[in-house]
Amino acid sequence: MNDPIPLGVLTFHDSINYGSYWQARCLVEGLSVRGWPAVLLDHRSRHVRSAELRSAFQPELPARTPRHRHPALGRKVRAFAQAVAALPRSPAFPLDAPHEAPAFDAVVVGSDEVWNFSHPWYSAKTLFFGDGLRTPRLVSYAASFGNHADGLDGGWTERLRGFSAVSVRDENSRRIVADALGREPAMVLDPCLQFPEVLPPRGAAGDYVVLYGHGLPDWFARRVRRWADGAGVRIVSVGYHHPLADEDRSDAGPIEFAALMAGARAVATSFFHGTVFALHYDKPFVAAASPYRRIKLEGLTASLGAEHRLIDEATGDAEIRRLLETPVEDAVHRAIAEGRQRSAAYLDRALG
Repeated sequence: MNDPIPLGVLTFHDSINYGSYWQARCLVEGLSVRGWPAVLLDHRSRHVRSAELRSAFQPELPARTPRHRHPALGRKVRAFAQAVAALPRSPAFPLDAPHEAPAFDAVVVGSDEVWNFSHPWYSAKTLFFGDGLRTPRLVSYAASFGNHADGLDGGWTERLRGFSAVSVRDENSRRIVADALGREPAMVLDPCLQFPEVLPPRGAAGDYVVLYGHGLPDWFARRVRRWADGAGVRIVSVGYHHPLADEDRSDAGPIEFAALMAGARAVATSFFHGTVFALHYDKPFVAAASPYRRIKLEGLTASLGAEHRLIDEATGDAEIRRLLETPVEDAVHRAIAEGRQRSAAYLDRALG
């Protein structure tokens, strides 16, 4: 008997971004373990790679990152390259020539912001809507429009109609798809929550709080610093330098990122996947939403009953202390468990 033709998973697998790496790995490995052998569609683009590297070494533009921080960022870039090289991938093909990609029985598009028309370098790439792919079946899993909230025109709607099954991960994306197609898409979990066995195991709580994000509001960093001083814990900034941190781990690769999250006492973040990892590892956490990420963070926390952990400048010190010292509530874990059942049922229908 011939080996089954693997599924293709189409996402942002080669981004220098912790969430992008882990959602891609969790999805492709999670599908494979469940009997759907899968590989990542290895799209390549010099323009995208150049943009990724510029962002990696200058993450807070227009503020310039000093050159003395570049060696640490270079270690981070090399760690990502090594981790991505170990993922199961198809033969490489140009991002703008999808017809050169291998043929698959089915292609799963997602997770991540694959349909975000505001993405700085993947915006409006028709590949992520299935154009040119040699497959009889397109399925989306936890796809997102990111901070794009303006709906779709007819051409993009017709591309979505080419999908045999559509699922999204947030309320904003649900609304856009429902308005465009006239039917409700499935709401599913991010792959990092859906396939937790792919992530490193939970560690014992250490003596540090992870600070994860860039462009953090000054009030947020100061309040975390105040709590850390009172609780006698260190602040470890992961992925990005922050002057208030006790330890700078801007050089951490994706595997180290997960390990640091697993061993933290608490997490303070402004990122979607910072929140996802805190939820997965049952860490006390608070999140502050930037304008770019507000839609994603509000949608994630509201869908799981954790919106009270999304704080703003008016949140009192006592409440911040409580949140940073209280693990994720049982009701939130129940919502995640229900989401896993719903997401697994969707995959069974879409791929079975």
